[in-house]
Amino acid sequence: MRLKHYQDKVLEELKDYLGALADAKKEFEEIAELKPHLAKHINFPKEAWEKSTGRIVYSSKTNGLDEPMPDIYLKVPTGGGKTLLACHAIDNIQKTYLKKQTGLVLWVVPSTQIYRQTIKALKDRNHPYRQVLDISSGGRTLIKEKTEMFNRLDVEEHLVVLLLMLPSANRQNKETLKVFRDQGGFTDFFPREDDFQGHKKLKELLPNLDCFTTEMEVFGTQIKTSLGNTLKVLRPLVVIDEGHRAYGENARNTIRNFNPRFILELSATPPPNSNELVKITGRELHEEEMIKLDIHLTNKTSLDWQDTLLASFEKRNNLEKRAKEYEANTGEYIRPICLIQVERTGKDQRDKKFIHAEDAKEYLIKKCNVPESHIAIKSSEKDDIEGIDLFANDCDIRYIITKQALQEGWDCSFAYVLTILTNPSSATGITQLVGRILRQPFARKTKIQDLDECYVFTFQQNAKSLVSDIKKGLEDEGLGDIAGRIVSDEAGTDVGGVKEREIQYRSGFKKFEGKIYLPKFVVQETESWRNLNFEIDILSEIDWEGINIDEIQNLSLQNKLSKEQEIVLGLSNEEQELLRETGRAEKTGTLEIDEVFLTRQITEIVPNPWYCFQIGKKAIDLLQTKYDRETVATNFVFIIEELKRFWIRSAIAYQNKFSENDYRQKLCFFLIESKGGFVLPSRIKVKSNKQLVRNDNTSIQRSLFDYVPEENINDLEKSVAIYLDEQEKLLWWYRNMSRQDYHIQGWKQNKIYPDFIATDKQAEKDDYGTVYVLETKGIYLRNEDTKYKQDVFALCNELGAKKAWKELFDEFPDHDFQFQVVFEDEWQTKINELMA
Repeated sequence: MRLKHYQDKVLEELKDYLGALADAKKEFEEIAELKPHLAKHINFPKEAWEKSTGRIVYSSKTNGLDEPMPDIYLKVPTGGGKTLLACHAIDNIQKTYLKKQTGLVLWVVPSTQIYRQTIKALKDRNHPYRQVLDISSGGRTLIKEKTEMFNRLDVEEHLVVLLLMLPSANRQNKETLKVFRDQGGFTDFFPREDDFQGHKKLKELLPNLDCFTTEMEVFGTQIKTSLGNTLKVLRPLVVIDEGHRAYGENARNTIRNFNPRFILELSATPPPNSNELVKITGRELHEEEMIKLDIHLTNKTSLDWQDTLLASFEKRNNLEKRAKEYEANTGEYIRPICLIQVERTGKDQRDKKFIHAEDAKEYLIKKCNVPESHIAIKSSEKDDIEGIDLFANDCDIRYIITKQALQEGWDCSFAYVLTILTNPSSATGITQLVGRILRQPFARKTKIQDLDECYVFTFQQNAKSLVSDIKKGLEDEGLGDIAGRIVSDEAGTDVGGVKEREIQYRSGFKKFEGKIYLPKFVVQETESWRNLNFEIDILSEIDWEGINIDEIQNLSLQNKLSKEQEIVLGLSNEEQELLRETGRAEKTGTLEIDEVFLTRQITEIVPNPWYCFQIGKKAIDLLQTKYDRETVATNFVFIIEELKRFWIRSAIAYQNKFSENDYRQKLCFFLIESKGGFVLPSRIKVKSNKQLVRNDNTSIQRSLFDYVPEENINDLEKSVAIYLDEQEKLLWWYRNMSRQDYHIQGWKQNKIYPDFIATDKQAEKDDYGTVYVLETKGIYLRNEDTKYKQDVFALCNELGAKKAWKELFDEFPDHDFQFQVVFEDEWQTKINELMA
């Protein structure tokens, strides 16, 4: 495998250090032989460090024998090929510093996932990792696990790589760990059991060996023939993957007491006081086409996790279309995978309060028509991807649902989409999983933008915390320098590099704080008013039971039934094959008709669950007069979707039929009162790096707030804002924020959020007079929706003109309102008329 430029850079700097280290060690050994008393004061690893790097700061380390020990870090981000670099580094350390091709390498990993991946790759003679080691050893490489024995001849004639998981090396309770127990398989490295003098001499040479007895007992010192003692005798080269995880005191002492000759640590985030020989940045990885950038973040505002999952489902499908186009042109296969994090995975943990793996799986199958074979669950109890080659062309998996099982050490460059369905207050999902979608397939850009970037979907997250968590995740992966490459695909989401600021009223307008009220449509209850609610006050008027659903019977259903294969595997009689197929059966399978599930889906539109159940059952009965039950069950998801479309059409038809006169009869109060009206806020948090200015580049003067962000305002709105700011008769103006500020609920579902609120100066009073509520529209937007807004505004003006505000609300005397829709080709004229 050809190395990337940054990998060559790492190895070149390592070679320079190893050359200096070999020279320093040789000098140290010569002094130790001639003047042993001086050798105690020589720190040759530090001297070599200063000579090769030019850096003075070095954290000196010693092994279990209290000897100076080289211990260096290679800082390589996630996706940078740490394991490949480790194999090349072993070759360099063996030849340049240790001056041999054989011996023992202790390779320590932090987790089961990384252990499995590493051992599988190292045992595969065709894998690039193993090939590098075989070249280094002259084809004499042995890969061992801690349960496998090896002898002195193996170590003398081979490069023996022993893989050990960090918990096994953590000597918190050494008597319970197999590493430190006496084992008969390692007797080759120790004197015979009855050679008491031999045991004594070995103990004197290596004082930190574990023993059964002490010198004071009858038979003298008796050394354990354990794996731990074998490591101390062989004094291995130690490679620590994700080295920062070994910095617990117990684990660090355990590894140091194996008497290593050299410790090489690789990590994306080296801890403080580590000897960081070389540092690779995320930018270097990006330039070498190793990672996907940009990171597209979509923070859904919907309260329903299903909407977030649906959005990520659609994105993954679009990516697969692009991937098929790419394969047709290049022959390279990519199958984009979506990782989904849920709150629960345990089989007994399914609860409506939490999003369970089975909930997400059920939604994908029943609502998105995803085949079950495309979905895998990865948890401590269930591992659907164990032993599966996710890169294989015949692999079906496109969705992997997990809670925490993919947080570390899981690498699949086909992972493009990360969907976080956990509690919005939990930051662990994004922080720990973002690195799993960064690797670029084949370490080579496709030149198709969609396939060279990655995507994160969340819902109801705090925008500032969200990006902060992603940045933290990137930093944990050693990619902190690319944290600015986060692209928000959702309005209102914080973006890397954009400053959040709190703005307030200008000093001249502070007297109006808490006293600027705007009218709303309200409904009178027994002793109070409440805001008009579309669902309660208008949608509830629909006579759902009077709507005829007989047209559902005209749906065309597919009569193709799915077939499942059941293959039975049994033990094989052949030694070469563990399992063989002993039986095969085909059976027809369908979805089940679940009236309760159907009811839950329809209640999103029709607010009466009991009636939803009745009409759902009626729809199924109607279809079963035309089709058999199996066909209806096979098309169950399709039927649900068609029913939902039918009810949406019915609701829209009612809204269109519901007239302004019906609306007037329903309420119709348009007023200000202390609890029902809208009060303009006194302080607002905005995310902005650019302030709106006038056309002559002078500061805005009449905005109600002391800062107006330019980012979230289009060209027409910008022109209107600046024109308003230049009007002498105007006192102040305010840019009303969509989806969060003042709105009017009319007789259709969507609320109207005006663009601007402005006031003129009240004659001879230090106060404002008329309040202008303005909605701007481009010429091309003269449509039915705009006509509806004009009608609502006309009603507001009519009802407002009839009110004596001071009779309704003591703090709001002598103020009038005007509501106006202004179009792109007439806004200047309209504003001039308003201000005349």
